[in-house]
Amino acid sequence: MATTVNSAFEIFMKDVVRLDNERNKIAKNSKDFLISEIKKFPSDGKFLDFYPGDMRLDYGSFYRKTKIRPLDDIDIMIILHAQGNWREQNADGFIIRVPNTSTKQLELCNHGTNILNSIRVINKFKEYLGNIASYKKADIKRNQEAVTLELNSYEWVYDIVPSFQTAPDILGNTFYLIPDGKGNWKPTDPRIDKDRTRNINGKQNISVIDIIRIIKYWSKKSKAPTMGSYYLENLILNYYNSGVSSENYIDRELPKYLHIYIIMYCLILMIQKVSKAI
Repeated sequence: MATTVNSAFEIFMKDVVRLDNERNKIAKNSKDFLISEIKKFPSDGKFLDFYPGDMRLDYGSFYRKTKIRPLDDIDIMIILHAQGNWREQNADGFIIRVPNTSTKQLELCNHGTNILNSIRVINKFKEYLGNIASYKKADIKRNQEAVTLELNSYEWVYDIVPSFQTAPDILGNTFYLIPDGKGNWKPTDPRIDKDRTRNINGKQNISVIDIIRIIKYWSKKSKAPTMGSYYLENLILNYYNSGVSSENYIDRELPKYLHIYIIMYCLILMIQKVSKAI
């Protein structure tokens, strides 16, 4: 039984907001098993080859540890072997061109071209994921950027995203190209979000990750208009990266942040209305 406001908050976070530790462990083991099954796909000689290093990159709120209950989805990027393909940037993002030697990728290009079609790559993943016996159903997400894999035994689904890692630039930096939902590719780098979250969290007295979690919970339960989960996370991170110094206890810190959140959100709504009017 809680004897202080702060201990009551801690019990509430543990029992209601944060992911259950045991389900978290089961989810990680399930994810490892799924990856082991995906690694078998190229064994028939028809599936695309994987990146020769670590072919899996976790991303999303489960990866950043900002996920709240219920655990309903886990995001995974599967990195493919580029096999000599190259990228070309355009106004909408990137196209990927495939060399004549990469026959398996050529089969997934737009007809009559060497431009790799990301939707056709996703369909290839769907075909093979649907053959994993212990999983219920594989389907393409509505935005056509991932394959959603439902499980027989668990309550969460996996969002599987095919990707390519770029060659290092002159500074050694790389990023990833993932499907854009239209057949081409868009850039992303989940490592940046992960590192930013960890670094900002380490600078504050309070757990910024717990603040993100409880604001997500409040936003989800609130009947007022809200914003996307990823945008909400960045709003909180920007606040705690702006030079402020947090309290030591969540019951003292939360009202202070909620005040800022409401002001900032009202400003966002005003900007959106002005933009629509223009």
